[in-house]
Amino acid sequence: MTKKSIQTQLVRSDYTPPAGFAAYPTAIHHASTVLFEDVASMRSGDWKDKSGYTYGLHGTPTTFTLEARLAAIEGGKHCLLAPSGLAAIAMIDLALLKAGDDVLLPDNVYNPNRELGRWLTGDFGITARFYDPLVGAGIADLIQPNTKLIWTEAPGSVSMEVPDLRAICTAAKEKGVLVALDNTWAAGLALRGFDVGADIVMQALTKYQSGGSDVLMGAVITQDEALNARLAASHMRLGMGVGADDAYLVLRGLETMKLRFDAHDAAARKVATWLRGRPEIVKVLHPMFEECPGHANWLRDFSGAAGLFSVIFDERYTEAQTDRFVDSLTLFGIGFSWGGTHSLAVPYRMQGMRRNWTDAGTLVRFNIGLEDPDDLIADIERAFAVL
Repeated sequence: MTKKSIQTQLVRSDYTPPAGFAAYPTAIHHASTVLFEDVASMRSGDWKDKSGYTYGLHGTPTTFTLEARLAAIEGGKHCLLAPSGLAAIAMIDLALLKAGDDVLLPDNVYNPNRELGRWLTGDFGITARFYDPLVGAGIADLIQPNTKLIWTEAPGSVSMEVPDLRAICTAAKEKGVLVALDNTWAAGLALRGFDVGADIVMQALTKYQSGGSDVLMGAVITQDEALNARLAASHMRLGMGVGADDAYLVLRGLETMKLRFDAHDAAARKVATWLRGRPEIVKVLHPMFEECPGHANWLRDFSGAAGLFSVIFDERYTEAQTDRFVDSLTLFGIGFSWGGTHSLAVPYRMQGMRRNWTDAGTLVRFNIGLEDPDDLIADIERAFAVL
């Protein structure tokens, strides 16, 4: 063998590690370029076929493993990863909609999804219309000949309405319209979207799957081969890739996700029940309570409730007072997102977010983390004193 310079040795080592290494963590494969055995294998490779590897953007053993595990949680067959939940939403829209088409979104939809709908309407010739999240079977009356996609979110991640997913999916199927479910709140644990009739399940893995408030990622899961092919084409054309380190963090988080989810759920129920008895609060929007819109749908379809819920303050308290309440909390951070180990509280101006919002008091959303719920209750009680 020709002697190589030190520079070439640094780039191209002859060392090969011994075979037989095994460990529980999934290996992290960093790659943009994927090497082929020979020219014939390069020419026969197809990024659409996940039986092999063609380029880092289209998958490595690390990302393929994560996709397979996420699909299994939802009872799906195919999964595509995106850099964020919003990126996953955009990928679905751009895969399934074209100029002249129509999409229906619930009025309580995740606000960036609402903004995306407005963008599609303004710049792409696609009409985005908003419907009452509790419309149920009445969605049939809103479906037009050019309606190609119906978005659902269960529940709405601020106002917490739980839609009748079964009725919406049944009506959509009768008219040949696809239904996409944002299932981030239930994480595939408290509800599996395909069980209620959804065609596409989207999740923001930023939440419970990672669990550490340190990863941005989204997933699009399907059962149908042809539908997955349409989505995969959009995924490729938009260059939707995720880094191996982030994929590993989500894989690591999955192993404890149900334990954490159940702990969030139990703590949130305890805090929500306590808040329900407070004179400062006129309504607790947690699906386990009858006053939460869609409670019966949650009772029928869900097995859990996660850690996210909202409350509405008595209207005698001004926005300045409720802002001071949030500022006075010491165990709750002020920040968007949820599903992490740390508790959060965020006030919302609902009149600017919803078309027909009728509650006059301020809405504050809580993400109950993994702190002791008794400590969280004591912290809230102290903050109530500033009102």
